[in-house]
Parts: sequence; structure tokens; C-alpha cells
Amino acid sequence: MSKRKLTRQQKWRIEKIQQERIDRAQDRVQRAETLVDSSVLGSEQDGLIVAHFGTQVEVEDTQLKRYRCLLRANVPALVTGDRVVWRMGPDNQGIVEAQYPRHSSLSRPDTRGLIKTVAANVDYIIIVIAPLPEPSTLLIDRYLVAAELAHIEPILLLNKIDLLNDAQLGKFNELIQSYRSIGYRAFSCSTKQDMGLQDINPLLRQHSFVFVGQSGVGKSSIINALLPGSDQQTAALSTSQLGVHTTTTARLFHTAEGGTLIDSPGIREFSLHLDDPHLLATGFREFRRYIGECQFRDCRHDHEPGCAIKNAAITGEINPKRLENYLKIAQTLSHASY
Repeated sequence: MSKRKLTRQQKWRIEKIQQERIDRAQDRVQRAETLVDSSVLGSEQDGLIVAHFGTQVEVEDTQLKRYRCLLRANVPALVTGDRVVWRMGPDNQGIVEAQYPRHSSLSRPDTRGLIKTVAANVDYIIIVIAPLPEPSTLLIDRYLVAAELAHIEPILLLNKIDLLNDAQLGKFNELIQSYRSIGYRAFSCSTKQDMGLQDINPLLRQHSFVFVGQSGVGKSSIINALLPGSDQQTAALSTSQLGVHTTTTARLFHTAEGGTLIDSPGIREFSLHLDDPHLLATGFREFRRYIGECQFRDCRHDHEPGCAIKNAAITGEINPKRLENYLKIAQTLSHASY
């Protein structure tokens, strides 16, 4: 079915609404700048971004108290996990004045192709999968590549194992083992039967995690189980077996072990953006030993003769499914130089 064309009146209305939103955002920034100029702000202090709400962020101070803050015009886009310098203003509303450098960040293109950072300053990415919605190895591999290129350690977590019969459990164990065989840590759990989560607890000490995965895999349920009192909203799958979005903004929680957890909104697709598409192969960790051994220096690892990676897939040294997913991802990278 072709998309219905908008009338001139509808287009005008959409543009008018968008401009009104931009004007309101600029007005809030100007009011914040006025506060700075009028010297009514408190002293500078360190803070942690624990949530993001459009033109405002929620900042946590060193005493773990949280405040809504506006951003100064010269502050770059912030995300949950960013560490910042901020000052308190009237009515318990502050203003963020500066951003500390990030030691890591997880990013992806948005629907317009612009790069959007999902979370900052994380040590581990926990990729949550479940029997339903059915896991996609292509999506898993996209997450793994993003983690590898961002130098963030990924961990696979199979949730809802209570829904699996013996035959299905064997199939999923095979999937998990295929990733363990190339060096990834992987765990299984069930929040319904309180199984497996104790294996994750030791990893929470003094580290920062971001939970990612499709909508409906149970990320919020896992966080509720790990952090009693967090009260993350959960929902059942839709009738189409697709996840229902219950988390609408990335939010940070503290663990009893001294770490932090970031729950990100569920997404059904996760695209990649690479300035140099040849970096894609380095995001597949088992490919790295073969990079540079191909007959052609600019080998795409597809139909070229003398491809070391393709030969490794034929001999079983590389999982053919991983090579297949690599080629699918490579096709989506629209770079003329590739």
C-alpha cells in the first residue's frame, strides 16, 4: 500500500507544531542563560545524568539527590551516564554547565540517519534475549559489533528460560554455546522462578552496565529482580508476539554492590554507522586473526578469491552464520568507498 500524501494544510500544520516546539526549547535555554547572567545560581558541583527528558535532564548530585536541569547552549547533547558540572538555580531547578569526557559510549543511527548516543561511561553491555520475541542472531551480532568497536565488554543473557521445554532449551543452549565458543560470556535466567540472576550479581560490583535488547525480552523485569524497589514498568507481549515498549527513556539505577545499571528503551532494530566500513570485520572478534591474510587488501570477504575469512568459514573455524550476518550488515553500510 502506498503512503498517503499529506495535503498542503497538513504539512503546514506539522511544520508549525515543530517550530513551536523549537521555540519553546530555545525559550527555556534563554531563561536558563538569564539565570547564569543574573548570578543567582549556586556553586559548581559534580553530577551524574540519570535520565533524559527532551530539553531537560535529571541530574544526581554526590548525595544521590536528583534534580531537573536545563542545559547551557554550549553544552553538547547529553545522555544517561554522562558526568557533568552543574549549578543549582531557583525552585530546585539547575543548569548543566559542562560535560566531563566519556570513557565509553554506545551509539547508533536514529531513523533520520543521525548518530544517537544511547548511554555513556558504561563498562558492560548486557544483551538480553528471550524465547519470545524470537531472538535474531543478526540483531545480536549488531549489538556485539557496536560493543566491540566501542571497547565495551558485551555479555549475553537469555531470559525467560522457564518458558522453554527440553527440546527448546537444547536449541537455545546451542545458540548460547556458539557465542561462548568465541569468547563471550553468556548466562541464562528466569525472573519468574528466580533462577540464574545470582550469577550476574558478582559482575555488578563497582561497574556500570547498560541493558539492551528487543522490546518484551524482560529487561525491566530483570532490573526489578536485581534491584527491589526500582519498580520498572513491565508489560506482556502484544498479540503479534512483538514487544511492547514500557521503557521510554534510558534511566540509571544504583546497585547495592556499588555499580550502576542503565535500562534502555527496547528497540526492534539496531543499525550501525561506521566512518570506515572496513572496520566492520574487526567488530567480529573471531575474524581478527584472519584480517590481512586475504589475497586482496580491500577484500570484502564475499565472493573474492583467496579470502582468508571465507575459507575459515568453509573449514568450520568461523561459524558460517556469523559470516552470513557480517555480509548482511556490510550491505547496509552505504559508503561509496566500500
